[in-house]
Amino acid sequence: MKPAEFDGVAAAYDAQHAASIRLSGEDPAYFHRYKIEAVAHSLNHDGIVPKRILDFGAGIGNSLPHLQSSFPTADITCLDVSRESLAQCSTRAIRPMTVLPYDGRSIPCSDGEFDLVFTACVFHHIDACDHLPLLGEIRRVLSHAGRFAMFEHNPWNPLTQHAVRTCPFDENAVLISGPEMRRRLAAAGFDRIELDYRVFFPAPLARLRPLERSLAWLPIGAQYSLIAS
Repeated sequence: MKPAEFDGVAAAYDAQHAASIRLSGEDPAYFHRYKIEAVAHSLNHDGIVPKRILDFGAGIGNSLPHLQSSFPTADITCLDVSRESLAQCSTRAIRPMTVLPYDGRSIPCSDGEFDLVFTACVFHHIDACDHLPLLGEIRRVLSHAGRFAMFEHNPWNPLTQHAVRTCPFDENAVLISGPEMRRRLAAAGFDRIELDYRVFFPAPLARLRPLERSLAWLPIGAQYSLIAS
């Protein structure tokens, strides 16, 4: 992921995202919100109350207000290679937070600094050869009892493929399957990895969404999550 790639689309990101997902019948906020709600549910189940959270590849901060709402006592750091994107994060914050630019390789934070590292649809913009080193960096800054939560597009879903093909900022994206990404996390040293498929029903079928947790094993959801430690 090159800084200039998203510096050039920061101002138009929301509009391009909304256009690419129009077939879902939802606005971008739905997708940002559901991810944080899923992570909060998982951490609550495990009895984890994170004190420090890293939003890895935070972009323009679309996940930030949802992170701050779901984890009201946590200090949140938004990290990204795109300074133009990070400049917009503060406009979405509902309380003070930290903005942290980085070089795309070494996370400028201490070992074990975060109880939760969250990343949403970032790794398909990163060269595959860089995945293991970056996953190792994420594991390094994660606390002993912390969690890493990753969300990615599912390449096995045809509507997802369409959304990516028609989205300008996804021009260079390379989608990764859930099982392959789980293998990469394991290779980076994560030893408890839960893979769930998500987003099965568009807005017209929203009444069926309570069924989605029972379908998490079915690899046709529009996206998937990996929660690891």
